[in-house]
Amino acid sequence: MNNIDPKKITGLLNVVSKKIGVPPDKLRSELEEGKFDSALSAMNRSDAARFQQAVNNPQIVEKMMSTPQAKALYAKLTGGKK
Repeated sequence: MNNIDPKKITGLLNVVSKKIGVPPDKLRSELEEGKFDSALSAMNRSDAARFQQAVNNPQIVEKMMSTPQAKALYAKLTGGKK
């Protein structure tokens, strides 16, 4: 997953930060440190548990992000920006 365009990551962070009410810089720094406190606090308990499971298995995340559905969702959330 290291070959993801930094602009896409920034766009996705901006979208997520708006959804959960956390500034993008804070969200980025938490994620870079392996902390997911802000993201998890905005989720219901079962979603947070599934998220933790995915985080603990990077292959799940990579597989999930490479699906056509994930790519379509990203395009929708970012307005088709690359």
